[in-house]
Amino acid sequence: MRIKILGTESLGVRGLSCTVETKNRKIIFDPGIALGYQRHGLLPHPYQVAVGERIRQEIITALKNSTDIVISHFHGDHVPLVNANPYQLAAHQVASLFQKPRLWCKGTHDLSSAMEKRCRHLSEFLGRTLPNVEGRKNSILSFSCPVPHGEANNRLGTVMMTRIEDEERVFVHASDIQFLDGKAVSQIQAWKPDVVLASGPPIYLKSLSLTKRMKAWNNAMQLAGEVDTLILDHHLLRCEEGYRFLDDLSSMTGNKVICAADFMGCRRCPLEAWRQRLYREMPVPEGWHEAYSHRKVDTKRYRDWQGWKVS
Repeated sequence: MRIKILGTESLGVRGLSCTVETKNRKIIFDPGIALGYQRHGLLPHPYQVAVGERIRQEIITALKNSTDIVISHFHGDHVPLVNANPYQLAAHQVASLFQKPRLWCKGTHDLSSAMEKRCRHLSEFLGRTLPNVEGRKNSILSFSCPVPHGEANNRLGTVMMTRIEDEERVFVHASDIQFLDGKAVSQIQAWKPDVVLASGPPIYLKSLSLTKRMKAWNNAMQLAGEVDTLILDHHLLRCEEGYRFLDDLSSMTGNKVICAADFMGCRRCPLEAWRQRLYREMPVPEGWHEAYSHRKVDTKRYRDWQGWKVS
């Protein structure tokens, strides 16, 4: 089994996209991307936009020879969008690449009206049904029943987790669970994985109480004690404090608890957390984002920051 993580916060963008290659299959999870449209009152810095362009192209390239596409839910950082903003993956960019692979998708029965509409529009645009596979098993793939997107019974609804097993290992993709509900953690434990890629708690949000943080910490501690490699990313790493959470968890358990950048052997690149710093060190002219949205400017002059070059 070969796991390649494409786009997450520690790699510079919002998302939890990855590919898993087995003997006969190449499965891509959550082929979407976002940059956090507003943070600290600022639009994405052009350097982050440049990183997003590269990762968007990596997702497109991965789709070209994929056999399966898994969609855990229909938020804009996890799925191509019919009405994408300039920093997301637009459905028209990948529509032809969605025609051959098998599709495995979360159902719509517990989505908000906006998410249900997004799913319906994507299905119509692609000209394909997005089949609900929650709770099903097919060959090497197993799909969870709906689990909470963060806390139970919140307005964000639910997500679907996926288990892949081959002769080498068991991998679980647990998008947006945030470790705020024990149901998802219990399901992952029951699956007995070797490697888990999951979203940690959104500690960048002031609304996340100390009680909820401790609940997420305890749930993460419980899972970290049972998994060979626990990769925590996404919501957790939208602030630098998230890296302390990650490193403390690794230290406390003595197990391999890492972020996606660590797993891929890359430098940690939390660009959303560094947005204010980016603006200070690499000023952006007024009107740049509007001009970019109309393709009047590009990111060429912003592809090198502190020696970090966007290839």
